[in-house]
Amino acid sequence: MKKPPRSSKSARVHKQTSGRAAPKRRREESTVAQKLTSNIIFKDVDPRVIKRLVKQKREHRFAPDEIIFDESSRGRDLFLITHGRVRIKKYTRFGVESLLAVLHEGDFFGELSTIDSLPRSARAEAMDICSIVSLSPAEVRALAGASIEFTYNLLTNMAVRLRSMDQTFVQELNRNAMSAKAQVDRLSLLIDASKIVNSAIDIDKLLRLILDVASRSINADRGTLYLVDHQAHELWSMVAQGNDVVEIRLPMGKGLAGYVGETGEVVNIPDAYKDSRFNPEIDMKSGYKTHNVLCMPMRDKEGRIVGVFQFLNKLDGPFGPEDEGFIDALSVHAAIAIENARLAREMVQSERLSAVGRMASTIIHDIKNPMGTLRMYAQVIKRKTGDAESAHLADEMIQQVDRFVNMTQEILDFSRGISDIHLETVALGEVFEGVLAFIERDLNKRNISLVRRLDYTGQCTMDVEKMVRVFYNLAGNAADAMKDGGSLTVHTFLYGGRLALEFTDTGCGIPDEIKAKIFEPFFTHGKKHGTGLGLAIVMKIVDDHHGRVEVDSVVNKGSTIRILLPNA
Repeated sequence: MKKPPRSSKSARVHKQTSGRAAPKRRREESTVAQKLTSNIIFKDVDPRVIKRLVKQKREHRFAPDEIIFDESSRGRDLFLITHGRVRIKKYTRFGVESLLAVLHEGDFFGELSTIDSLPRSARAEAMDICSIVSLSPAEVRALAGASIEFTYNLLTNMAVRLRSMDQTFVQELNRNAMSAKAQVDRLSLLIDASKIVNSAIDIDKLLRLILDVASRSINADRGTLYLVDHQAHELWSMVAQGNDVVEIRLPMGKGLAGYVGETGEVVNIPDAYKDSRFNPEIDMKSGYKTHNVLCMPMRDKEGRIVGVFQFLNKLDGPFGPEDEGFIDALSVHAAIAIENARLAREMVQSERLSAVGRMASTIIHDIKNPMGTLRMYAQVIKRKTGDAESAHLADEMIQQVDRFVNMTQEILDFSRGISDIHLETVALGEVFEGVLAFIERDLNKRNISLVRRLDYTGQCTMDVEKMVRVFYNLAGNAADAMKDGGSLTVHTFLYGGRLALEFTDTGCGIPDEIKAKIFEPFFTHGKKHGTGLGLAIVMKIVDDHHGRVEVDSVVNKGSTIRILLPNA
């Protein structure tokens, strides 16, 4: 069945539409032809040759980041950029991207595959909206045969690109070599630093070593290493670079170091005075000018924050990512070294305590019967004598025997880790009445006066026997600090809902560098006698009472040891 003939009206419409489209297409081709003649590959080429040999003149459009062709893909067309930019890049087998070239309007690419018929050697992708005209291999061969200028342009630009890519390749090799050398140097520095920080087991020496090697490795002028006191929720440091070694305590969350200790974030401030987190008052007090700051957490192998590094003023500019990376790597080794030092110290102390415990056990066993006999005889003398002075001496004998036995038993309990607290509600004034009278007799023999400031004498809860041992130990240590005499003031008062007991002497004071050690077992300072357990026992008893011990001291002026107990 034949199709009906098209109506004359339809024919006219089709003819009119085709007539309108043809001029538009011709105008587009003319515009593209003008763009082609401005391409560097057609420099000095006769336009008539281009018009005669380039048959397809339509543009192809590509969106930003769209791939024009990929590496190893097939295709032999030569591409001419009429609008926009194209980047040529290559990926290594490890996924590292290398940018080879950025081409602009009027440039061309893809010439190697056009010539050698091999797969593409790189990726080409649009950087922004691009318009590109492609020339087929046949058209390229025809142009090369018809125009020596075209061939010359093609070869010249290929030579320039090969030289440029060679230079880029060499620069990339140099950059990679320098980067590899820098990484090896940092690794070597880290290994040396790790050897240093693992060379000591004394905790104080170790902290100084860690801070020193860390500061030198990143060229910091000054630094401080804080350790986290998880029980007190504080940061503390006795290692500050410079001549002065002082104890610093910061509440967690306060200041840059406190913030890093609480959050674990890295704070790197290139210009301290332009950053609101920096407090310039510190510089005003110290006279030191801070330019840049690096504050980083020190984490153990489980990732727990155990300390904070704070460095000031890198000598050759602000701290960079490489400094952060080095300190991050070093912090694990430092944390392990600190933990090993603590374990070593605990093992030594444990062994020493064990020896002391064996000694105390032997003493108690050997003196139990003689001391019991002496105590019994003193009681008999007290009952039978009618002389008040003799009765008083008998009481003192009983008290001294009890004091000696209790002291030996306390050392034994401490060495064994025994914690046996019997709390009772008592009147503080009555407790101190007997204790201070006994302490005063000992002090008077050493030319030391006792000053009583009992502002609170009411009810309190404590294990009287153990707290009396605390009072004796504190008074004895205060007396040892006043070799030429002085005064000991005992002050009781309520403070912030707690019961405060202060022992203030006028002795030699406690240097800042040893203040944090005085409650450690076996630590003594400035005296040849004693076991070094007195203040350690004080701390243990106060901890068992859920209390806290504070120390204020000024060298050559005296010390105050303050005990804060729950007032319930």
